[in-house]
Amino acid sequence: MKSSVFLGLTISGLTAALIWILWEYVPAASVRYGILAVCAGILLLAGSWAALQRHQIVRFADDICETVDAAIAGRQPEILRPYDDSLTSKVQDRLVQYHDIMREERLQSQRDRQTLQSLISDISHQVKTPVANVKLYAGILKRQDIPEEKRIQFSDSMEAQINKLDFLMQSLIKMSRLETGTFALNPVESRLIDTIAQAMNTVWGKAEQKEIEISVACGSEITVRHDPKWTAEAIGNLLDNAVKYTQAGGKVSITVRPWQFYTRIDISDTGIGISKEHYNDVFQRFYREEKVAAEEGIGLGLYLANGIITRQKGYISVKSQAGEGTTFSVYLLSSY
Repeated sequence: MKSSVFLGLTISGLTAALIWILWEYVPAASVRYGILAVCAGILLLAGSWAALQRHQIVRFADDICETVDAAIAGRQPEILRPYDDSLTSKVQDRLVQYHDIMREERLQSQRDRQTLQSLISDISHQVKTPVANVKLYAGILKRQDIPEEKRIQFSDSMEAQINKLDFLMQSLIKMSRLETGTFALNPVESRLIDTIAQAMNTVWGKAEQKEIEISVACGSEITVRHDPKWTAEAIGNLLDNAVKYTQAGGKVSITVRPWQFYTRIDISDTGIGISKEHYNDVFQRFYREEKVAAEEGIGLGLYLANGIITRQKGYISVKSQAGEGTTFSVYLLSSY
């Protein structure tokens, strides 16, 4: 408003000054009127140009305001010119991109909250039973009339529940580090037989108790670029799963086959097997089939194994037949 008044006063002042100069210094009337006509035409063109510019600015502002209002309301702008090579189109395009980015971040935030709620619910469910058992055994042990034999039995049971809680906490810490990316992979070119031996150390005791035979077919010269510590953790989880669900006197075999791009590690057992419709489910967090609900475990082993191998640009596949056994195949890139 102020600029319009200033412009009007300026034009009026210049016009008055021009008329005074013409009448003072130009004697010929025809020349004076000719110059005035030319100046009037110039002023008319300037005014038209200013009006056009003002109209374009108002239109630009209206379009941008409509785009912003649409973004706030979460809808597409009514006036959108994606193919125009204009300033309005360029600004609208940037605003729409910004809106899409912010919307995706909001959706991701909602997904993260849902995941967190699900995780808290799962942890609460897993912790509830052992905590209740520990409280129960602690209450019983406070009684003075318990025979020493029963006291030892309840103490052992309580210790088993505490160990279960400790195992759960350690697994949750590993899962948290895996999901947040806070654990560091240190891939080096090293022998697979050493990594497999490290993994087998975690299940030897359980296998001997169940008289399960574990065999390994891996050439000592086979090397793969991988993280030995975390890969041993993944293979150890797969072996623990195989020993756990294989009947006493069964067999577990580990076979390594180098391929052109991948090195394949097969972990086969003669256990209870997995139904085909649950092949993908077994890698989900806290998943356990109903038929193994009574077995020890919390359903994180395969989830962690899959996450560890995936983060080394490998993958795990499963092939099984109910009642006849299961083979988990780990594929590690020969180099990456």
